[in-house]
Amino acid sequence: QVQLVESGGGVVQAGGSLRLSCAASGSTLSISHMGWYRQTPGKQRELVATISGRGSTNYADFVKGRFTISRDNAKITVYLQMNSLKPDDTAVYYCNAVTVAVSVVNYWGQGTQVTVSS
Repeated sequence: QVQLVESGGGVVQAGGSLRLSCAASGSTLSISHMGWYRQTPGKQRELVATISGRGSTNYADFVKGRFTISRDNAKITVYLQMNSLKPDDTAVYYCNAVTVAVSVVNYWGQGTQVTVSS
């Protein structure tokens, strides 16, 4: 089992910045990729960014050039630096960790609200 605890959400004006953090604990040796997803009411959860254990990153087109994902393997923590925030970025952001052992398992954090005011 892996537990994920997110922090860093809040309210910010358009054009501002926020930094999300997600700390993993538990059976962390089997963690492969970590990432961030977001969800708004009535919509499906969507990928924001992912990062592999070796640092390879993947971003959704709508955040390229504005958001940066990073990972501290020693602290087993993943970060999402969000710059140039837009009102459309308002959502609940969820941390994700993928473990690969006998099978692939996805773990999710509790979510943190990000609200961007215009």
